[in-house]
Amino acid sequence: MERKGFIGGSDAVKIMNGNWYNLWEIKTGRVESEDLSNNLAVQMGVLTEDFNIEWFEKEYDKRVTAQQCEFKRSAHGVPYKGTIDGRIDGSNAILEAKHTYAHNTIHNVAEYYMAQVQLYCWLAGTDGAYMSVIFGNNRWESTYIQANSSYLAVMLDACSDFWGHVESDDEPIGHDQPIASPINQVLIDDMVKRDASMDNHFTSITQDYIDNESAAKSFDSAKKDLKAMVADNEREVYSDDITIRRDKRGSLRISKRKK
Repeated sequence: MERKGFIGGSDAVKIMNGNWYNLWEIKTGRVESEDLSNNLAVQMGVLTEDFNIEWFEKEYDKRVTAQQCEFKRSAHGVPYKGTIDGRIDGSNAILEAKHTYAHNTIHNVAEYYMAQVQLYCWLAGTDGAYMSVIFGNNRWESTYIQANSSYLAVMLDACSDFWGHVESDDEPIGHDQPIASPINQVLIDDMVKRDASMDNHFTSITQDYIDNESAAKSFDSAKKDLKAMVADNEREVYSDDITIRRDKRGSLRISKRKK
């Protein structure tokens, strides 16, 4: 696919993730775009897209229209182009279908492709996008991502900066780190994400959790093993240190014995 002359959804993802140099080489014609015809993961996503959309329609009882519709738009002299997988009939939302590896999570997929989703929402003029995701060959999940003007502004600024390097033919040295963005404030299924690194109370309790995790696992394992040692016809088993009693419902309860 010819990738020069515009910024697309996958390009926006690379820009926001700090992968500028290789993208700059492609946009300036120094290297050819990767041939994805033999990329198994990409081709599997292409071949399962129709099924993915059908499954979304069945699960959500919604109809997907305007499939593979292309949009173009410019901002600050930068040309953008994107092809959406479809529009959700009856709502101002688009659909983005993905196929990923089995052990990935819907949260990782949503955050990784956030730039693409926000760009497509802007291009199509929608309030948000549903992501319909197939994991491997045995799991499907979907999530709704709301369009966010703050994230979009940061992304468009980053894209404008990148495009300046393309037009000036100047190497984008030093752009190898993800762009700081308000991604935590983007509503995903109507919820935000919070960084509690500077919350002293949270970090203090976190350290307690980490310090006692191993002991807690040993405690749970010992508790399980002790209960397993009580025969079905025993109402009580005890030692000098503990007592295990069976209540009227048959549940076993362990208590320490007073010395």
